Amino acid sequence: MSTRTSLTLYDLPHSPYCLPIKRLLQAYEVPLEIVDVPNWDRRAVIEASGGAYYQVPMLVHDGKVICESTAESNDVARYVDKTFAGETLFPENLAGLHDILIAYLDDEVEGSTFRCTDVFYVPSIEDPVGRVMTLRHKERKFGRGCIDQWRASLADLRAGATKHFARFNAMLQHKTFLLGERPVYADFLLYGILTNYTWKGWNELPKEMSALTSWLECMRSWRA
Repeated sequence: MSTRTSLTLYDLPHSPYCLPIKRLLQAYEVPLEIVDVPNWDRRAVIEASGGAYYQVPMLVHDGKVICESTAESNDVARYVDKTFAGETLFPENLAGLHDILIAYLDDEVEGSTFRCTDVFYVPSIEDPVGRVMTLRHKERKFGRGCIDQWRASLADLRAGATKHFARFNAMLQHKTFLLGERPVYADFLLYGILTNYTWKGWNELPKEMSALTSWLECMRSWRA
């Protein structure tokens, strides 16, 4: 574990990808400064990265910028693993299986849950300029009227998310964490997705999924 003089996390508080990094750093008791970055104004990230990056999460560690190299990379998490977590988050003996699980979470699971949150999040933005700019960003990516479409189909979206949740609930009937007795990065990624989904109580986990609910409570307080 390296000696650190300063660490800053550029963070969107409810982001399913920022939440795992923040929880990881808390779990490993790493002191850090958190800069909240509005969804509609990435100036802080752009300035800190010298114009090279605009997304979150991003770390600046002793002046070094750590960000994702591709849409599918886990560069920030791997940096945290190597620098602060003793290389325990991406164990070699689980390589392959762990990669498949991460890809499933990144693609199908997060893709079915963030829409359920966005139908509440976007209208909740009090600043009208921020709300409109966030809506424009969403519509450029997902099509005009996407928020209204997702709101109209919220029951179906929640049902689709529940099918994914049921798989993890079944896994956690037999394990403390997804792949064993210690959390790996997939656990923190699922934590981020579920915390985003349940943000401000906008959506709830099905009450019958007791194993998943207990696991989430454990992840909220877990320390290395």
